[in-house]
Amino acid sequence: MDSITNQTIRIRIKDAHNVIFIGDTGIETGMVCEEGHDDILIQKKEGGVGILNNVQELSPWGDVQNQDGIGIESIEDDFHVDGNGIESIEDDFHVDSEDLRSTLEPKLHFLEERDEEILSSRILELSRSNKVRSALELYISMEASCLQPSTRACNSLLSCLLRNGFLNDALRVFETMKKETTSGHTYSLILKAVAKARGCDTALKMFMKLERKGTVVNIFDVITYNTMISICVKVNNWVQAERIWKSLKENGHRATTITYDLLVSTFVRCGQSELAFDAYSEMVQNGLKPSGDMMQALISACVKEGKWGLARSVFQSMLESGLNPNIVTYNALINSIGKAGEVELCFKVFGLMKNSGHTPDAYTWNALLGALNRGNRHMDTLRLFESIKRKKSIQLNAHLYNTALLSCQRLGSWDRSLQILWQMEASDIPISTESYNLVLGSCEAARKPKVALQVYEQMVHKKCIPDTFTYLSLIRSCSWGSLWSEVKEILDHVPPDVSLYNAVIHGMCLRGNISLAKKMYMKMCEIGLKPDGKTRALMIQNLRKNSITKNNRYPSQRHHHYA
Repeated sequence: MDSITNQTIRIRIKDAHNVIFIGDTGIETGMVCEEGHDDILIQKKEGGVGILNNVQELSPWGDVQNQDGIGIESIEDDFHVDGNGIESIEDDFHVDSEDLRSTLEPKLHFLEERDEEILSSRILELSRSNKVRSALELYISMEASCLQPSTRACNSLLSCLLRNGFLNDALRVFETMKKETTSGHTYSLILKAVAKARGCDTALKMFMKLERKGTVVNIFDVITYNTMISICVKVNNWVQAERIWKSLKENGHRATTITYDLLVSTFVRCGQSELAFDAYSEMVQNGLKPSGDMMQALISACVKEGKWGLARSVFQSMLESGLNPNIVTYNALINSIGKAGEVELCFKVFGLMKNSGHTPDAYTWNALLGALNRGNRHMDTLRLFESIKRKKSIQLNAHLYNTALLSCQRLGSWDRSLQILWQMEASDIPISTESYNLVLGSCEAARKPKVALQVYEQMVHKKCIPDTFTYLSLIRSCSWGSLWSEVKEILDHVPPDVSLYNAVIHGMCLRGNISLAKKMYMKMCEIGLKPDGKTRALMIQNLRKNSITKNNRYPSQRHHHYA
């Protein structure tokens, strides 16, 4: 036997309750059963082979007794650790009956080896090799023998159990771990696994219960808090994410770049822009460098909130940090600055975009056209639109056409708007009610009522459904041309609408047709429509003028009457 060195002896177990390996004195202990059979591996060392006695099956994880009914080591107390350890979580995170099939039934072994470092190394080796049962049996055997595995070994065992789908066993191991063997990584492993298997709410409940224990909170590290924030991120629970962020700071931890990335992305996605800006400001104050994704998310938030100044500041920080914003960020910034009327600045950002290698897309061009419109540079808008049309790489869409039509409306360029409308039809681009309304607005501004009526007929022919804005524009156009029969026809073909009657009366009063306006006002009141303040004021004003005019026609009769 002494001639055998550095080799492994494999022996088939005959009796599961009493196995003895014969060897020399001064022997070392053997290891535990391998997967799928009852073989025992004994590592040969200097001085002899190991002896492994009293192999027992638990039912499952129950009290341990030898063949004579005498308990070797009761591990019940280890499952419910004293005040210095972790309180049992079994009541809140029970083992479901459906999950029992995925629960291991480990055997307990008596270990002659008493060196915790050697046994912990063996647990590490078995766990990394995915020898789940062997690693677990060695762990509980150490616990039963009052031997404490290292934190690294425990965490490796938990990882092994979790990646092989044994969550229930992992939770039981977690219960037995004493405070000295737990770390922030331990809690991160368990909380992440619980969230994946049983949902975010269950993981949050577990975290808050552990958090209430002051001794446990001291073990939490920033990775644990980041894990919980990431769990909240997956279900967009920004309220709990904010609470955990505050708890992290209250317990003396410093947030990392990952923490702020998670927080900003969550707050932006959930529409909590102010919280996103707070997280960003705190990050910069702590001397941390924001990532490109975070800055791009912040710029998007600035665009939604209309804070183009802050968007510009974040963008400048990106450039100074050597980060290259993506095309979405450039487009969002151009759009934001354009809404603020900063046309020149828009085109400067556009120049940076081209220099960085990005190719402008339809959204880019629409943002630039919109900026020119808001800057009242409508001729420049139309010139840029014609330039875009000549670019074969750009496929024009309805948004680009509508932006050009808006400039035509502001300029009163009815003929140009008709040309653009025909181009849309020729390009097979679906023409919306909005597009027709913009063309009608151009005709209204140019006082071309008959052209407006022709556009309306074309709209109906194309089966495009008019809306209130369509009829309002038509009525105003017809009022300028005193086409009252057409106005009456429009009112007869649409459901009663107070805004339409108000517009008709306004037009009649402005054109001096007071008698017709009075009739329309009476009809409006008869059908139960309530005129607005402007309509009532116009009627009172014009009726008073009409009364004064009549009285001035017969001054002598009035004087004679009083005489």
